[in-house]
Amino acid sequence: MFPRRVSPLPSISRLLVGAPACSEDVGVRPVPNAAHARKDRVSLAVRRKSLTADHIGRTGGYLGIAMLVVLPLTLTAGRADAATAVGCEGGGFTVLGRSAPQDTTVPAHALGTNFRVQGRYVQFDVDSATLGIRNYTLTGALNPLDITGGVPTPVFASKLPDHRGLSLTSDLALALKDTDLQMQRTGPGLSMKIQALDCATGGLFQMEVERVDGTPTLFTHVLAEGTNPSLKAFYFDNRNFRNREGDVVPFKDATITVTPRVNFGNNFSPKFVGRDSPQVATRRSEPGCVNQIATRFPATPFATLRHCGGVSRWDVASGGRMGQVMGEDAVEVAPPPTVCVQNCQAQNRVRGRAVVLGFPFPVDQADQLKPRFPSP
Repeated sequence: MFPRRVSPLPSISRLLVGAPACSEDVGVRPVPNAAHARKDRVSLAVRRKSLTADHIGRTGGYLGIAMLVVLPLTLTAGRADAATAVGCEGGGFTVLGRSAPQDTTVPAHALGTNFRVQGRYVQFDVDSATLGIRNYTLTGALNPLDITGGVPTPVFASKLPDHRGLSLTSDLALALKDTDLQMQRTGPGLSMKIQALDCATGGLFQMEVERVDGTPTLFTHVLAEGTNPSLKAFYFDNRNFRNREGDVVPFKDATITVTPRVNFGNNFSPKFVGRDSPQVATRRSEPGCVNQIATRFPATPFATLRHCGGVSRWDVASGGRMGQVMGEDAVEVAPPPTVCVQNCQAQNRVRGRAVVLGFPFPVDQADQLKPRFPSP
């Protein structure tokens, strides 16, 4: 039976920060004297981060018989950070007519085929049978830490898991408190969970999967097109990281080596930037999307990056997760979280001080990844 667990509903921002964008983006190289420079806007400010989150306990037991998991509303400490408070001011989700505080279940028959998650700063639609999402949008609501330029900004057209014939059949476990949301459904052999934060910036979203057969699940992330061409989101190789590749910078009480970084942005707002944040997940290399990216190294002037401009595909381990980080957190230099798929503890998360390298705006065409989608 799927057991009743007592696990925290954390603020998720720190769970989502610091994982490498993909396997091709990881590596340490010596620092050369030459630099291939383009227009860079680099902030070396080091700031203390106090938004913390404990990894939630993993679901145990046999998933073949779906049974509701009640989600308690215990939030971790660490929300006193002034910037965090400002960025989340007035935030809070409404789901299926329910607003915070909630610790409840929604009958399966009341879910329909999909439903809207509506916040002050964030909104998205959920597919009931898969807990995949569509139409993830930053609303552009007024906030001092807004990254949209004050306009509704589509981010992802969809983030969809391929459950390979399995589906979610249980009631929906729903927990809402302040700006935090957690929801979970199960089905024969399958469990899916979504956590989200209704804030203007930071670690805003994560999705995790668990299968009784222990095999990975393919997650496909498709960036939004939008009706305004300037708002069309695209993946890019961050020149501010590429030009600092191999540099050693401070992190907490130690140092860390800068490696290449893939972000996503648009051509409208100079503050809009985000990042896929995997944990126990590997991005699929795309042979139909081969990009030659200029480096700072005379001996190897170009790096090959097989990544499309509008889509990324990830093989997520059972118990693994895919997160979404927006704004400054997406362009800081921090180590990845440790490999953890069960009973994750505080040492498995990234927290502390980090150097922020930022990103160039507008993004050079040579660094925008192409084509947008792989060939059929």
